[in-house]
Amino acid sequence: MDTANLAAFLAVAATGSFSRAAEQLHLTQPAISKRIASLEQQLDCKLFDRIGRHISLTEAGLALRPRALDIIDALEDTRRALSNLSSSVQGRVSMATSHHIGLHRLPPVLREFTRSYPQVAMDIQFLDSEVAYEKVLHGDIELAVITLAPNIEPPIMAERIWNDPLDFVVSPDHPLARVPTITLARLGEFPAVFPGPNTFTRRIVSQVFNREGIEPQISMSTNYMETIKMMVSIGLAWSVLPRSMLDAQVHALALPDAYLERQLGVIWHSGRTLSNAGHAFIRLLKHNAQLANLPSHSPGTTL
Repeated sequence: MDTANLAAFLAVAATGSFSRAAEQLHLTQPAISKRIASLEQQLDCKLFDRIGRHISLTEAGLALRPRALDIIDALEDTRRALSNLSSSVQGRVSMATSHHIGLHRLPPVLREFTRSYPQVAMDIQFLDSEVAYEKVLHGDIELAVITLAPNIEPPIMAERIWNDPLDFVVSPDHPLARVPTITLARLGEFPAVFPGPNTFTRRIVSQVFNREGIEPQISMSTNYMETIKMMVSIGLAWSVLPRSMLDAQVHALALPDAYLERQLGVIWHSGRTLSNAGHAFIRLLKHNAQLANLPSHSPGTTL
C-alpha cells in the first residue's frame, strides 16, 4: 500500500476537500484524485461519498482512517529512530507555539537554533496553547512551546522553561489606579476582560476568584494578550497580563493576597521518538532559560 496514497486520503478526510488537500500537500487536485482512485482500487471499496460539493467518509473510509493514521505515524517514528542513529542534527522540526510566546520569548532561541543548526527546517504553527496541546497529543506535531496546563498527564511529557508572573492591570486613569492596595472583592465590582474560557490562563485566574467565592464581571474575552492589553489601556476593563508585557500603557494593581503565575514550557508525546533536532531544540530552550535565571554580577565581581 502506497503511503503517498494514504497521506492523500488523510488530507482529504481532514479537510473535507480535494482542492484543500491538494494545497496542503503541495499537489494538483487531479494528482490527489488519482491517488484516492488508486487507493480505492487497491482496497476494492469506495472511501468517499461525493454529493454535490460535499465530501464525506464512507463506512470503509471511517474504518480506514485510524489505521491509516497508525501506519503513517509508525513510518514517521521509524524514520526518526533510524535518522537518530546518526549524531547529525538535520531534517525538520514540526512545532507549535502560542502567539504570546512566539512574540515575546522564542525569537532569541529560534535565532540561535537556526544559526547553530542550518540543516534543520523549522515548521512552526502559531496556535492557542490548548490547540497545540491537542496536536501533540494526537501526534500531529513533534513539539509545542506553550502555557503549560495546570495538570499534565501521560502520554504528554513537559519541561518547564519559564515562570511567567501575571499582574492585575488597569489603565492609568482607571479609578482603581489611585488605590494603594486592592482586594479581589473590590476588583470584582468593575468590568473585566478575561482570556478565553477554554484557555489554561483563564483557569489559573478563575481559580483565584473561585477560592474566595467571588464572581468577576467578565464583559468580554479573547485569547490574545495583545488585544487584552489594548482593551485595558483604553479603559474598557481591568484584566491580567504577563509582567513582561507591562509598560506605561497599563497600571499594575497591588493585590497582596492574590499572586498569579503561569508556567511556560515545552511538551512532547512520550510515545513518539523525538528527532535529533527536537532534542537539540529542547536542550537550547533549557540552556537559554538557565542563562536568563543566572544572577547578574557587577564588573569586577568574582564568580
